[in-house]
Amino acid sequence: MQHLDADVLLALDGGSIVGLASVYLEPPFIRFGKRCWLQDLVVFSSRRSQGIGALLLDAATDWARQRGCTHLELASGEGRKDAHRFYRAQGMTGGMVFTRQVYP
Repeated sequence: MQHLDADVLLALDGGSIVGLASVYLEPPFIRFGKRCWLQDLVVFSSRRSQGIGALLLDAATDWARQRGCTHLELASGEGRKDAHRFYRAQGMTGGMVFTRQVYP
């Protein structure tokens, strides 16, 4: 399915998918303006800690920036401590909802 306000970004190693990020635009918000929601960020367990997640997060940030967004946000379950550590290491702020500033 193709849509201008949503996308699935793939991390490939040769012809194999090793991770993905799904993103979509939210309607403009008075407080933040235009925001991008990162719905999924997945890296195959055998490929974690190799920088793939960071590359996907950067690709999602670029996707958001190209569409004029001010923020990239996601929600993460309370028990996902490793994921929270990763998001913070990538410069994201927050608790259960993490945010990354998107500068033009």
